[in-house]
Amino acid sequence: MEAIQSFDYSVLNAIQQSLRCAFLDGFSVFLSYLTTYGIIWILLGVVLLFFRKTRAAGIMVLAALTLAFLSGDVLLKHLVNRPRPFVLNPDMTLLIKPPSGASFPSTHSALAAAVTTVLLVKKRVIGFAALAATVCIAFSRLYLYVHFPTDVCCGLLLGVLCDVVVMLLARAFRLENRLSRKKN
Repeated sequence: MEAIQSFDYSVLNAIQQSLRCAFLDGFSVFLSYLTTYGIIWILLGVVLLFFRKTRAAGIMVLAALTLAFLSGDVLLKHLVNRPRPFVLNPDMTLLIKPPSGASFPSTHSALAAAVTTVLLVKKRVIGFAALAATVCIAFSRLYLYVHFPTDVCCGLLLGVLCDVVVMLLARAFRLENRLSRKKN
């Protein structure tokens, strides 16, 4: 565990020492607030529900978000209970209000990855935009010093796994076939 912690801090410190600038400060703070509680992703899922061609994707987005939140924020954060980087290094000045709760896994990253995976499979154009946003969100969690790199990587992996479960369930229940039959 000590080797992982050492790696995590080396990455965080490298980001702070070499990339810190006014633009990234503002951009990272903006992304953090925009994606807090997954509201932007929930809104996207709801918007997708309004259109017949994207309804199945909307259902899967909302289901993947729910599963990622429950498995990451409700279950894993409490089981692992890893302190956040700024708690272990109180000399660091944060750009945002200190988030509460444990560090592992990154919920921001998990939610973004869950949505992105659905969209990459179902709606590629929107998916590539979501992928770019996910990369920026994951980086911002490190830049803001509120998550360790392993928290972010595991959050991303958790989001993808949650989406795989949702997509398998959607296929098993033939979600898209059921939705397309309703229009006839």
